[in-house]
Amino acid sequence: MSVPVSVEPSNSPSPEQPRRRGLQTLRTQAASVPRAWLPGAVGYACLVIGLLDIASAVFPKLRHTKMHSWAGQLPGGTTTLAAVGTLMVGTLLVLLAHALRRRKRRAWRAVCVLLPVGAALHILRWHQIGPAVVSLTLFAVILVHRREFYAKADPRTRWRAVANLAVMGLFSVLLGMLIVSVHPSSEIGNPGLLERLQETMYGLFGFDGPIDYRSDRITDLVAYSLGALGLLTAFTSAYLLLRPEKPEPELTPEDEVRVRGLLERHGARDSLGYFALRRDKSVLFSPTGKAAISYRVVSGVMLASGDPVGDVEAWPGAIKVFMAEAREHAWVPAVMGCSEVGGEVWTREAGLDALELGDEAIVDATTFSLAGRAMRNVRQMVKRIERNGYSCKVRRVSELTLEEKRRIADAAARWRGTDTERGFSMALGRFGDVGDDECVVVTAHKAPEEGEAAFGTGDDLKAVLHFVPWGADGISLELMRRDRAADPGLNELLIVAALQAVPAMGIRRVSLNFAMFRSALARGERIGAGPVLRAWRGLLVFSSRWFQIESLYKFNAKFQPEWEPRFLVYPQTRDLPRIGFAAMQAEAFITLGMPKFGRKRQRQGLMPEQVTVGPVTEAA
Repeated sequence: MSVPVSVEPSNSPSPEQPRRRGLQTLRTQAASVPRAWLPGAVGYACLVIGLLDIASAVFPKLRHTKMHSWAGQLPGGTTTLAAVGTLMVGTLLVLLAHALRRRKRRAWRAVCVLLPVGAALHILRWHQIGPAVVSLTLFAVILVHRREFYAKADPRTRWRAVANLAVMGLFSVLLGMLIVSVHPSSEIGNPGLLERLQETMYGLFGFDGPIDYRSDRITDLVAYSLGALGLLTAFTSAYLLLRPEKPEPELTPEDEVRVRGLLERHGARDSLGYFALRRDKSVLFSPTGKAAISYRVVSGVMLASGDPVGDVEAWPGAIKVFMAEAREHAWVPAVMGCSEVGGEVWTREAGLDALELGDEAIVDATTFSLAGRAMRNVRQMVKRIERNGYSCKVRRVSELTLEEKRRIADAAARWRGTDTERGFSMALGRFGDVGDDECVVVTAHKAPEEGEAAFGTGDDLKAVLHFVPWGADGISLELMRRDRAADPGLNELLIVAALQAVPAMGIRRVSLNFAMFRSALARGERIGAGPVLRAWRGLLVFSSRWFQIESLYKFNAKFQPEWEPRFLVYPQTRDLPRIGFAAMQAEAFITLGMPKFGRKRQRQGLMPEQVTVGPVTEAA
């Protein structure tokens, strides 16, 4: 299916300007394509040079050359300090290699200083011309191709200083242990592992350790090397701590108003459109403001979700802004869960590729019925759970009292089952916000037994569904949680109650859970499936132990939905592992960051006691 899309007109340029810009763009692309590999090659070369510098500074045998006698004419302190300087330069080059591969401008500037310094230290220490020539050659290459290193710094917080202190501290301890251990012939006695560790720890803080060396020069070399490592760890951590902080992604109030306006006019097109209002996403608008793309940067991946919000004809403008932002920071652009139309526009306008990620289950509530053999299992489950005393309430969030909102949010947080809120592409990440009054909440309650408290006191709440608006006549499932001690079948009861009640609210379309790799699971269990497809299905079933792949598919299939495919858009195949890792982080299946204490309160949310609820769904 092809959708005609026109690019937004620019602001009345002169007739010559578009032609000149087009020629300049073509020349820039033609000049940059052959050198697309250069930053990666330079980064790896920088890494190798850094490792060789560290090795030459640590291992004494690597310092012996034919010109070593010339270096011996220099004062001993000079060569010792040069060795320590080489160690520091090598360590910094290793640290900067990854940023250099990502075209970061700050890394380029730092390496432009370190390479000549490292070359001078090689000549000063042992008159090693070869390593100096290699360093200067690489220095000349990055100067000539300086335009290849244009990327701005990534968003940062001061937690990176804590992470750097931990990583650099561990690296310094291990390298310090190596420095202490490579001079066994210079040590008096045979120090054990504990003594060497003590010597290393003392040296990192600038103190003398328990090990004595026969040569004053070796003593100075070990002491200065350990002190340099400690100083480097402290300096880099202090720099990250004290430099200006770039805030985490955040949807500003002004941007939220503009996105809500786009959703009012075009929100019916995509069931994931409302999730652009997550407050931990940033947003970019097209030049005319008629379309927007929300995103978050995770591990160097600029991750968007769903289709762009707004007028389809304005999507190309928003996509061009998105891709320009990705190029400016050297981020890997990727889109999770876009529709078929969205995938076509992304691949055509941005030159990306698409991969089918799974299917979204959509049920027509106006035609839904429990009658028929296909719904027999669901019908029996619902009747059994109702006989056990359970009932449901289906309401707009605006109909809830403040106390009810607080109870539901607190219960959902207790039933979460994980320490971290999960969700990014298909979760709102909050509940009860004033701006979300049109959301639909379905709650399951159990009638109190004889002698228990009266119905409606809060203890009767056993499960909750939360739907976000999908245009004027649709809703999309955002949250599904239940009390683990409650009877099984509550989720079926909740969904059936929602499907039966929402037509009276003017709602026809109900989007349920997203089923990853649904088509592979469905085709793999059919008669005649080939060995490759069966093996792929077996791997997905095995992975379902952790990621609910098969269980979500089977749960959704109970309600006889229509399946709408969703796609992952990515630049190149080699980027898929990195994008997958970033997506797992964004969805909070993998958490690498430090714990965040003192989270700021929601701007329009409830009181601090209300815990924002996340997107984890349960198909139990």
